[in-house]
Amino acid sequence: MVNPNGHRRVVVTGMGIVSPLGLSREENWANLIRGKSGIGKITLFDASEFPVQIAGEVRDFDFDFWVTQDEDLKKAGRSSFFALQAAQEAIEDARLRKESEDPERLGLYFAAGDWGINFDGFVATLSSSWGGNGKIVDPGKYISRSSDFLEGRGELEIQPFMTVKHLAKRFGIEGTVSNCLTACAASSQAIGEAFEEIRRGDADLVLTGGSHSMIYPLGVAGFSSLTVLSKRNNEPEKASRPFDKKRDGFVLSEGAAALVLEELSHALKRGAPIYGEVIGYGSTADAYRLTDMDPEGEGACRAIELALRKARINPDEVDYINAHGTATLVNDAIETLVIKKVFGEAAYKIPVSSIKSMLGHMIAAAGASELIACLLAIRDGVIPPTINYEESDSACDLDYVPNESREANVDVALSNSFGFGGQNICLIAKRYE
Repeated sequence: MVNPNGHRRVVVTGMGIVSPLGLSREENWANLIRGKSGIGKITLFDASEFPVQIAGEVRDFDFDFWVTQDEDLKKAGRSSFFALQAAQEAIEDARLRKESEDPERLGLYFAAGDWGINFDGFVATLSSSWGGNGKIVDPGKYISRSSDFLEGRGELEIQPFMTVKHLAKRFGIEGTVSNCLTACAASSQAIGEAFEEIRRGDADLVLTGGSHSMIYPLGVAGFSSLTVLSKRNNEPEKASRPFDKKRDGFVLSEGAAALVLEELSHALKRGAPIYGEVIGYGSTADAYRLTDMDPEGEGACRAIELALRKARINPDEVDYINAHGTATLVNDAIETLVIKKVFGEAAYKIPVSSIKSMLGHMIAAAGASELIACLLAIRDGVIPPTINYEESDSACDLDYVPNESREANVDVALSNSFGFGGQNICLIAKRYE
């Protein structure tokens, strides 16, 4: 089936997630709607000497189950395990039977980050910036090996592409298989490219999404040195506070989110469940700095405008915006400016929320988890809140759905993702008709 532009229509038929708020989509969603925080003290390594000691960890995950399924997983990192479980849930949710599908018409476009890089080679570079006191910590305490979580079953895979290898093998995918790693925008870009692949006819179905875990010493130290992480170590659940005046940075977290994107007639023929239709995708780059957004948000504005144009909708038709909303001082203000530039007066009427206030920042998996939240908001008529919103900021003056979820009719939802290097992605989904 084609839309008025002559392109094939793309729907979402399956979704799965592993996050600090749950090991399934519905558990995660229920906790988001409750406004529950998934942030706590770091337990994956001894972070007592680190300036940041909090993160959003995935708890009670059964790694052994997956290792018994596939011997190749003995060396896999956390990201691969999370990806497999989220993808399995999405595939089952979509009622897919791989023996009934042409494997060459199945694609995989995922955003998979690494896990478990050793710390010792990096310690010396921290001596001048560690707490500002020149302190050098003992690298022997912080070397991340598989024994940290898999009882010493060999060296870890640290190459991001290994996750897509495991996914393709598990689900028999023989079409285009690609990995996307554009930092915080990665899984949104993977979804956008999967959307385009189906629209132009190169695949009938694409498994997409993202997975990441950077809760290891090098990951935490690296972001700490950039001064972008919250240091509310004594109040983990209140640490992530997007758009609040007292925000002091994001909270690193981990997990995976997966979606099955499918050409509409293919989905209807199978009798698959349809959660919504992906109708817009915009991708731009700021070409400004390696870490910061353009202070005027020009690239982000263009990404949203491209997505709206591709979706063939007007700005005032958007019912909900799932913000990138990291809780850093500068980025939240710029995103607010961007929304006002694109939507004009309508910006003040559109609910905007950031689920990173509860999930933390899942980096490469963040955008996919947020698109899932958009689709469930459409399904259930409820918008998840921005928790820890206590004091307004004059630079952030929109409706951020503070602290409590809100019932609302959502027909069109927009999701923003802005990554390091000025990578800007916008996705738009709507209720299926």
